[in-house]
Amino acid sequence: MGSADADGRTGNVAATVGEPSGQEETGATTGPPSAEEVAATAGEFLDAWAAGDTAAAAALTDRPDEAEAALGALTADAGFEELTLVAGTPTGEDVPFSVTAAVAHEGEQGELAYDSALTVVRDTESGKAVVAWAPTVIHPELTEGRSLVTGPVSEVPPVEMLDRHGDVIAADEFPSLTPILSQLAERYGEQAGGSAGAETRIVDAEGETVTSLLEIAEPAAGQVPTTIDPVIQRAAEEAVADSGRASLVAIDVGTGAIQAVANNPADGFNGALEGSWAPGSTFKVVTSSLLIDRGLASADAPHPCPKYFEYGGWRFQNDDEFEISGGTFADSFARSCNTAFISQAPELSDSDLGDQARDVFGLGLDWQVGVTTLDGAVPTQSDAQMAASLIGQGGVRMNPLTMASVSATVRNGAFQQPYLVPPEFDGRQLAQAPDSLSAGTAQQLRELMNRTARNGTAAEAMAGLEGDVGAKTGSAEVDGQEKPNAWFTAYRDDLAVAAVVPNSGHGGEFAGPVVADVLRAGS
Repeated sequence: MGSADADGRTGNVAATVGEPSGQEETGATTGPPSAEEVAATAGEFLDAWAAGDTAAAAALTDRPDEAEAALGALTADAGFEELTLVAGTPTGEDVPFSVTAAVAHEGEQGELAYDSALTVVRDTESGKAVVAWAPTVIHPELTEGRSLVTGPVSEVPPVEMLDRHGDVIAADEFPSLTPILSQLAERYGEQAGGSAGAETRIVDAEGETVTSLLEIAEPAAGQVPTTIDPVIQRAAEEAVADSGRASLVAIDVGTGAIQAVANNPADGFNGALEGSWAPGSTFKVVTSSLLIDRGLASADAPHPCPKYFEYGGWRFQNDDEFEISGGTFADSFARSCNTAFISQAPELSDSDLGDQARDVFGLGLDWQVGVTTLDGAVPTQSDAQMAASLIGQGGVRMNPLTMASVSATVRNGAFQQPYLVPPEFDGRQLAQAPDSLSAGTAQQLRELMNRTARNGTAAEAMAGLEGDVGAKTGSAEVDGQEKPNAWFTAYRDDLAVAAVVPNSGHGGEFAGPVVADVLRAGS
């Protein structure tokens, strides 16, 4: 590889120097370098650099240590494998030159071409003509703190998200799925068969790209299968958009496959999968299963629903302080009577509710959904907090994913861990609950939820929905919040849906229509 002489001809520049322009008593040459010195020094420097002899090239500069480190980094960091450097016609002490570099990264190759320049100066100690070293010699944009690197275009390969039919999901059509797509890319980018591509770029001290110089290979998207149903997802997006702030999840009852995830706002926190709220009376489904299993309640048996019930030093009451005289447990469930559940607290241990939630409904197990989720929490509490947990307050924390799963478990009779990415794609093991609902308990729960959907607090929202339906409403009070969080969980045939509309009001009025719209789309 050669450099051009002062006339621009390619070839090794002779090292002959002209007469010195001055001399001190020490014998060191002084004054500006001559034209011959400029051409010769530039040529030797470029020849050594092009030949890969970074030590020799660096020795021809006024900062050899810095120069050798920077030139060596071009191979290690920038992937330069071969260089052709051609000097142009000097202007005084300045010498322009062209750079053509063969660049490689993980088997991909490209060619980078650009222009740069160097300046030859007189070294004050030795009197020799040397290259004034600066990172801009390597590339004119390499100012202080910047580096020239070759690497992936992005941190992770791009990913295409496939729906349940194997078709690519358009993120702009379903904005709620955009954050999920980012998670899938991060988690499955390489496994999905994609490539992050490769480029040569100038980066700042923080590693952020300043200028992209060369694209060696374009990024190639991998594909990750999901269980999203585009029809149900579209309905979910529209439903949450019409309700203000809201989060919703829809799942297949028999398999646990997640068919829709929607949040409004779509670009905010993914409350549908990662939220942590008290679920209010929707959690009475879980509590009911416990009471029925323990013989403390039965759908058609008489059950107390007083205006008030005191436990653990707290006085609990029903909404608007209603009471049901001579009613059954089904009456209390359908009207969401708090005291009907609180009154059974003396018959339960502190850990009973948490055990039931985990062992039968899978809540609090480590779910392997394929993306980040909060899988429910029912901590062991005592006294008044334990009683509050029976009505979905206290320390109980859920989200639409977990509450949709509760409805699905009732309809199916057994817990099926919800999942978004089919487990066979990456060999994940789905969580399994140790126990299932007994046939008798499952049947009673379905009767309770069906009555609530047809004649109880969920009836208005569920009106007109045919098929096998069940529902439960919830209105969870939050300290310092003007209105309760509205909750609604329901199923219709093989589709289970749950939604929360924070700081809105009663579940049947505000969350119910959101859920019903999606259930309607699943027909």
